[in-house]
Amino acid sequence: MPELPEVETTRRGLAPLAEGLDIAAITIRQTQLRWPIDHGVQQAMGQRVVALRRRAKWLIWQLEQGHLLWHLGMSGSFRGWQTAPSPGPHDHVDVQMAGGYLIRYTDPRRFGALLWCPGDPLDHPRLSNLGPEPFDPVFNGQYLWRLSRGRRAPVKSFIMDGRIVVGVGNIYACEALFEAGIHPKRPAGRISQARYQVLTEAIVRILGQAIEVGGTSLRDFTVGDGTPGYFGQSLKVYGREGEPCPGDCGGTVRRIIIGQRSTFFCPTCQR
Repeated sequence: MPELPEVETTRRGLAPLAEGLDIAAITIRQTQLRWPIDHGVQQAMGQRVVALRRRAKWLIWQLEQGHLLWHLGMSGSFRGWQTAPSPGPHDHVDVQMAGGYLIRYTDPRRFGALLWCPGDPLDHPRLSNLGPEPFDPVFNGQYLWRLSRGRRAPVKSFIMDGRIVVGVGNIYACEALFEAGIHPKRPAGRISQARYQVLTEAIVRILGQAIEVGGTSLRDFTVGDGTPGYFGQSLKVYGREGEPCPGDCGGTVRRIIIGQRSTFFCPTCQR
């Protein structure tokens, strides 16, 4: 599933293809995505794309009047074509930029979304209850410690809750908890503020590194120019069950299930 780094990589790839250009046409072949595409989307035709922004895992196309809100779901991706091939069965939406690229949205599983927002997108029901971005200065150890008081849920579930902080997906949660030396099943309310500070710094560092190299190279993820990301080459514990811990503890990476998600960690050096 594309997470925050993959969505940010997509935004950076699409921005040169769309920003400052008018939308000449929108072709919708499949209206039934995660939520039905409403007719308001057609109001984007003829409008200039002022900016491409991101909030959590949502891409926000800021127009002269209104916004297009895109979510990649589990398998969504964009490609930009100067001369586009005939659409395939999973090519659901085409956005033709005036005098430029045709931007095509593909989504085999159809869990993505395209919504029309005439007002402030941050007030939209899908975005209004989200927590801060991990790169926001408010996201620090004190913030996590304060919200975690009295919580018995595993810390991994806690930091993956989009109401607490956005963008910490399964892979990045595993990697950040390993870097911070925190066991993923430890109750969120039983972690000190000092350890939460180490964890927030690990989250910011790992997400930043992933953005710079294009994401985790998930099987279904493709960035704007059709090339995969490569952060997967740098993963220390995720997907490495049974391998030696990359630290000096002599332990072995294990896999357990937390919240129906595979969780990878070292039981020796994560406490």
